[in-house]
Amino acid sequence: MLINNDTIIKDDDSLIRQKSVDVALPLKEDERAVLMQMLKYVDDSTVEEIAEKENLRPAVGISAIQIGIPKKMTAIILKDAEGNKVCEYALVNPKIVSNSLEKAYLESGEGCLSVVEEHQGYIYRSARVKVKAYDALQDKDILIKADGYLAIVLQHELDHFKGILFYDHINKADPFYKDPDALVIE
Repeated sequence: MLINNDTIIKDDDSLIRQKSVDVALPLKEDERAVLMQMLKYVDDSTVEEIAEKENLRPAVGISAIQIGIPKKMTAIILKDAEGNKVCEYALVNPKIVSNSLEKAYLESGEGCLSVVEEHQGYIYRSARVKVKAYDALQDKDILIKADGYLAIVLQHELDHFKGILFYDHINKADPFYKDPDALVIE
């Protein structure tokens, strides 16, 4: 399956709002292959030469619905400034099992492979989350304790399973409202 900027479902397509369903485990080989292709997209998308050649937009995560598959699968890779992987997940049926009351937001705002138009404003999410999932890379059930940027990324990707896009969270009356109690992630 070819995944690039032309094949990713955009927000003007009603499919992006479809709810995703759980995936039966053990993973079928075709589902594992799709998940690994999603992971490859995320990994390659931050390498400038590959991204340009293959028409990839930079990403830290992608969910299956973004390639037209309404299943609860997501691939996430966070890298440091030198391009080294800080964390890498190929998650199936991830679910937030607890979250902090404290909120956090990205000062630069959020973006999405499925959203072409810019949507400015702050998106408040839980500063910390615990996520249970099956990780296809480790071939086992895991518990991720995430805070900061990873917590934001996980919540963004899991929103896709409910047909929610990041800009749905922006306060329409005051998009740049600053909650003084929220953690700012730069």
